[in-house]
Amino acid sequence: QVRLTESGGSSVQAGGSLRLSCTASGYTKVCNAIGWFRQAPGGEREGVATIFTRGGRPFYADSVKGRFTISRDDATNMVSLQMDNLKPEDTAMYYCAAGRYVADASVRSEYDYWGQGTQVTVAS
Repeated sequence: QVRLTESGGSSVQAGGSLRLSCTASGYTKVCNAIGWFRQAPGGEREGVATIFTRGGRPFYADSVKGRFTISRDDATNMVSLQMDNLKPEDTAMYYCAAGRYVADASVRSEYDYWGQGTQVTVAS
């Protein structure tokens, strides 16, 4: 079992920055990918960014490329999402997710474990 705990969500003005953190506990070695999804009110949960634990290029949604950066710290089992130049359309609940056999990082069903979410609100 893997448990994921998010933190760092807040309210910011457009153009500002936030850093989200996801702390993983449990048998995390079974996961080949850890990433972030987001869901706006009335919208579907969409993949934002994912990092693969055994190497390879990180995944970024087109809407966040050049603004968001995903990173991980193996010593602390933490995955972070640095979000710069935030826009009102980035407003959503952000969820950390991990999967054992993720091939397509943008597909929600490929992830086995989910956190409870952290709210990001960007005011215009």
